[in-house]
Amino acid sequence: MTDKSAENNTISQGEIQAIIEKYDIESATRKLPIKWNKAVTIVAVLFSSFQVYTAIFGALAPQLQRSIHLTFALLLAYTLYPFNRSKRDKSMRLIDYILIGASSFIALYWIFNYEAIVLRAGDITRLDFVMGIIAVLLVLEATRRVCGLPVFILGILALLYCYFGRYVPGEFMHRGFSIQRIVAHMYLSTEGMLGVPIGVVSTFVFLFLLFGAFLKRTGVGQFFNDFANAIAGRSSGGPAKVAVVASALEGTISGSSIANTVGSGSFTIPMMKKMGYRPEFAAAVEASASTGGQIMPPVMGAAAFLMAEFTGIPYIKVCIAAALPAVLYFTGVFLSVHIEAKRLGLKGLPENEVPKLWTVIRKRGVLFAPVIVIVVIMDMGFTPMRAGLWGIVSSILVGALFKESRMGLKKFIESFEEGARTAVCVAVVSATAGIVVGTISLTGLGLKLATGLVDIAHGNQLVTMFLTMISSIILGMGVPTTANYIITSTICAPALLTLGVSVIAAHLFVFYYGIIADITPPVCSAVFAGAGIAKSDPMKTGIIATKLAIGAFIVPYMFVYSPQLLLESANLISLFWIVPTALLGMFAVSSGVQGWLISELNIFERILLFIAGLLLIHVGALTDLLGVTILLCVYFFKKWRSRSTQQKMNSCQ
Repeated sequence: MTDKSAENNTISQGEIQAIIEKYDIESATRKLPIKWNKAVTIVAVLFSSFQVYTAIFGALAPQLQRSIHLTFALLLAYTLYPFNRSKRDKSMRLIDYILIGASSFIALYWIFNYEAIVLRAGDITRLDFVMGIIAVLLVLEATRRVCGLPVFILGILALLYCYFGRYVPGEFMHRGFSIQRIVAHMYLSTEGMLGVPIGVVSTFVFLFLLFGAFLKRTGVGQFFNDFANAIAGRSSGGPAKVAVVASALEGTISGSSIANTVGSGSFTIPMMKKMGYRPEFAAAVEASASTGGQIMPPVMGAAAFLMAEFTGIPYIKVCIAAALPAVLYFTGVFLSVHIEAKRLGLKGLPENEVPKLWTVIRKRGVLFAPVIVIVVIMDMGFTPMRAGLWGIVSSILVGALFKESRMGLKKFIESFEEGARTAVCVAVVSATAGIVVGTISLTGLGLKLATGLVDIAHGNQLVTMFLTMISSIILGMGVPTTANYIITSTICAPALLTLGVSVIAAHLFVFYYGIIADITPPVCSAVFAGAGIAKSDPMKTGIIATKLAIGAFIVPYMFVYSPQLLLESANLISLFWIVPTALLGMFAVSSGVQGWLISELNIFERILLFIAGLLLIHVGALTDLLGVTILLCVYFFKKWRSRSTQQKMNSCQ
């Protein structure tokens, strides 16, 4: 390869940071002077210390725990994020000081008036009303600064609907509520801003964000890359397969598909381009794999904890239910990569660039331990808060085994600060999502939306699922993972529940499609991030990423019709049948979509393979038999054609 092409395949740290700040909104923080950076560090460390303290000694009363947590997030939001995002102001403005002061005052008001507010039981005073108005405005403005316009606009529309509902035509009309009633519901109750979303974030989720910050300092990211490289680096199209495996591993602890795309993509995308993959395909592989990380247990971008709270299903069962669909998703992407590599005749990485698997495991395999510790502790019946706490402790102990990752005071402070910074977006967006949830509980909007979708579909389950899929994709566009699940589960999931779909299937269904919005054109934020690294056309990249992620568009329909894919009521014997046939189905679907099986497929063969894949993914003896028969017929036919073609070429020679 020439020096010029080699140069085109590299990307500097500065370019990586610029891409993160451009496409990952929450990463675009203000460039502060030293004194303000020190202030941020102090507030962030206090934030994390408060969370760890309540995890060890027990959480405070719900309103206190949640309001203090939200206040810390607001203080950091107004310090780190400028009023005008495009200018990225370095200096603080008067409005920032006012908003920081107001945020502090809101917390003090709750702390010193907590008992009186609870005893009044929703009877709002004039001072409550004023403080409530200020709190709602503070949360909405912080959401605009930190997370951008989509969730901010949704929060505004929710409040307007509460007040102007009497003027809405048709089934969505309601009697309307006074401003005092709306403020009391959103600010004083545990059904608005201080509702379940921020409740889960202020207890379980924060500790897992902090756990991720500590685990990162053990060198787990490089370990994941080395592990993936050792597994898949030598095979056909090795770099692309490395991207899939590494992103799946990073997704177990990552809370952002964009951050995952840029984090591993800065390593894998140049490597894929160097080996002969088109820039669009390289970026699409990384984006689709990184987005899939958000549906990979045990963390699932923090949605697993929210799902457990919303559905009442134990966390460990949520993880078990999500496991096989996530495996099918990544299998589909992996196979698509393999098929593309075979079609292009791409080879694996050179032997000297691929580490030995046993060497990687022997030297750094212990870095898997913290993730295993979390799953084991949850399986033993402990709370997610306790599991997150032990995860942090285990990551510190694991880091102590290696000289370069041992935790001194500086690394502790850095980890506490990073955990708090990461939590800012999650906290403010959860508070705004709480406004949406509060609107639904106050107005009955959820039932009206569910009824409306079912009525449009005339009660047909398949049509209702399709409409729910489209709604979830639209609502998930440009929305962070946590808010994504809160919004789609409260607005879209009820439509499926009214038709008798199981609770876990309905919630996973809408969550999958909300997440897939990150790679679905036109608003495909993870794709734009990957395309920025690969220097490829974003729309072409988005189309390829959608093809690669075909499993995410199919599998949710399959597990609604076949709950066994969620391992509900599945025994060990049935698993030996379900898992292999489902994986074989993903192979058939991937071949059909990519148009390659031994050789190029014509349109008829592609349709046959796609049908075979759907039949195999669907659980049932008859469908599996038909699927295997079709797959084998196409395979042996292509084998025969390929052999005949080769014999003719040999005879001509």
